[in-house]
Amino acid sequence: MEDKHRASFIHKVLRMDSPTADDDSAGEGADSREKFVLAVDIGTTSLRSHVYTKQGNIKGASSKRIQLLHPKPGWVEMEPDVLVKQVIDSIKEAIRAAGITAHDIACMGITTQRNTFLTWDRVTGKPFHNFITWQDLRSRDIVKGWNNSFRMKFLNGGSSVLHMLTKQKRFLSASVLKFMSQQVTMRLIWVLENVEELKAKLAVQEVSLGCIETWLLYRLTREKLVATDYSCASGTGLFDPYQFEWSTIVCNLLNIPMEILPEIRDTSGDFGSTDPTIFGASIPITAVVSDQTGALFGECCFEVGDIKCTMGTGTFIDLNCGSSPHASVAGLYPIVGWKIGKEITYVAEGSITDTGSLIEWAKSMGFIDDVSDTAKIAESVPDSDGVYFVGAFSGLQAPINDDKAATTLIGLKPTTTKAHVVRAILENLAFRVKVLYETILSETRIPLSHIRANGGVCNNDFLMQLIADFTNQTIDRAKQRANMTSLGVAFLAGLAKEVWKNKAELREIRESETVFVAEKDVWSRYKDRFVHWEKAVIRSREWYN
Repeated sequence: MEDKHRASFIHKVLRMDSPTADDDSAGEGADSREKFVLAVDIGTTSLRSHVYTKQGNIKGASSKRIQLLHPKPGWVEMEPDVLVKQVIDSIKEAIRAAGITAHDIACMGITTQRNTFLTWDRVTGKPFHNFITWQDLRSRDIVKGWNNSFRMKFLNGGSSVLHMLTKQKRFLSASVLKFMSQQVTMRLIWVLENVEELKAKLAVQEVSLGCIETWLLYRLTREKLVATDYSCASGTGLFDPYQFEWSTIVCNLLNIPMEILPEIRDTSGDFGSTDPTIFGASIPITAVVSDQTGALFGECCFEVGDIKCTMGTGTFIDLNCGSSPHASVAGLYPIVGWKIGKEITYVAEGSITDTGSLIEWAKSMGFIDDVSDTAKIAESVPDSDGVYFVGAFSGLQAPINDDKAATTLIGLKPTTTKAHVVRAILENLAFRVKVLYETILSETRIPLSHIRANGGVCNNDFLMQLIADFTNQTIDRAKQRANMTSLGVAFLAGLAKEVWKNKAELREIRESETVFVAEKDVWSRYKDRFVHWEKAVIRSREWYN
């Protein structure tokens, strides 16, 4: 009865009016036709599907807005079965837009926002709750309690002593370890403490845990696979990048049963195949990767010292650290970029939560009418006229690390205009990137190459030139910047099926659109402004309880 119930439940979610589902002729001569790579990119606010040619061009595309739920203040959720249906619809629309069928898809890859997780009944396949997204703040009291606990202080202090004795980097990382709401750990603790049905199923080991990629694999393969990849696993807070496995220390510390965790597989490899009844043909799933490391791969940052800056809703700077994880004391997060066979690439990542969201806020406040006009408005005045802005709607991240900071606009005068405020906002973004970039430079001590830039905010020429001037680095803005994460997972999927033979072929596909070169003497004119901006940052700190 349980198997019958489960099959019925899954069928309701996956049943689609596929135009190719019963088309036996669709596969005739398929081997002689060009093969394409499908990429599915699930972001924070939208999901997109792209069909790529071997030349790296988009042949068909579809996008959908993700339906976020806010059942209580600070809670941010997604309905799991609605997301599955949206993904399936988007894939079908992209295939249709490309003028092909599922038989023409050589393989597909999935890239997702990190740390939005779900638990479900291992027997029936029914979720115990909605997806709890990385933006959700229901666990903030738990985070505070744990970070101030005796156990954490003992762990930090003990690890500091062990690092002095052994010089092992894993103990250095543990000595400054702090839990964060964005990671899975603390929100999972909330679920384990508050979802009664889940508690009962834990007792009989009938619970599965996964983030978006795991849930999609589970549904698309008709429950044949519960898995993730190393890049997605390493961002959860439950993974030990030094031991390269789920962390027994963290799970034991937090009383998280390890049997609920998914299997971890290579980023580019075998993740099963979609059930043939969904799209009309079985599509091999050959890559799963987290969004930011997917963008790093799409930028072809394959060598140690290669660095990319993605500026969208937030800013993420990711540095290829090679085969060893970086132990940070400034808040840079050591994650796995990808694992391809024996190749393991680690990444040091720093983030700035508020970027595109600041531009949208400026629009909502009436400082600008059109986001695309910000560069022109900023350039209409010679400077910010002593106005300084600190964007901290979600606190200040590395290396400042203050989640109690408040957004600050200071230095307003009767002569201040909208243009001065807009320029101050853009200068704030460039200052934040400069500080984070220099933290990465000083902490890793890895010689860095030029910065490769992607994301919607990178369309702003004024901002790109400022960042080049402030960092004294060349900024290489990609032609494919709007869909770099999608291109990255397509590359990873295609490598597994030999659509592309090697990374050299991928480098030929990634194209530069504009290169911004640092101009002499610009930083010397900004030094005093930077000092005043730092004073504004100090004023913004520790504002909230």
